[in-house]
Parts: sequence; structure tokens; C-alpha cells
Amino acid sequence: MIMCVASSFGSTHDLTLFRHSRVRLPVETALIGDAGYQGIWKDHPHALTPHKATPTTPLTDEQRQDNRVLAHTRQGIEHVIRRLKIFRVLKGVYRHRRRRFALRLHLIAALCNLTLARSP
Repeated sequence: MIMCVASSFGSTHDLTLFRHSRVRLPVETALIGDAGYQGIWKDHPHALTPHKATPTTPLTDEQRQDNRVLAHTRQGIEHVIRRLKIFRVLKGVYRHRRRRFALRLHLIAALCNLTLARSP
């Protein structure tokens, strides 16, 4: 279920958009993010992001396994994002009034939630 959506004008980094959206979640809630959310644990202590390798320190086998488990868990989230992007308005370049983009995004999220609630 989609709980919250956020938008901005132009391209914005995922973590910056999250911080500017001012979404406040209970501390005990776990957040699962992709590599674009590196550093989110500074704002939310129970955030999970994939481990990143550097040229000097490659990933250990345990870190690789953690990344696989996290990717498997995130697969459901990616399916919900796909449901949003089925709508042509969100798929390509937005060519309508900017003021109404947030409203349309919220309406599309509500439609996606409705279809998820009705599916068996």
C-alpha cells in the first residue's frame, strides 16, 4: 500500500526529496531504501540500505548476502512503483501545469491502492 508520495520541480536526489518532504515516521518503523538513500540512517535509525563496495574495500560474502536479501525484500516495492508508472502521466515528460502534478500524483497513488485492495 502506498502511504505517502512526494514530488518536486526538476530533478532532485532521492534522499534530498525525502528530507524536504518532512515525512515523520515512528522511530521503530523500518525503512528499506535503495542505494540512492545512503545516509538516511542519520535521520532514521532503523533504515536499511545496500552495502557499497569501494575500490579499496570490496564487499565481504556476508555483505553480499545481506544485499541479496535486501534486494529480494525491495522487489515488492519495485512492483508498486511499476504500478504507478503504468500511468502515462508519470512515465514520460510531464507537459501539463506544474501546480497540478502533486494532485495527479496523489490521485494515481489512490487508484493504485484501490486496485491493490480489490485484487485477490
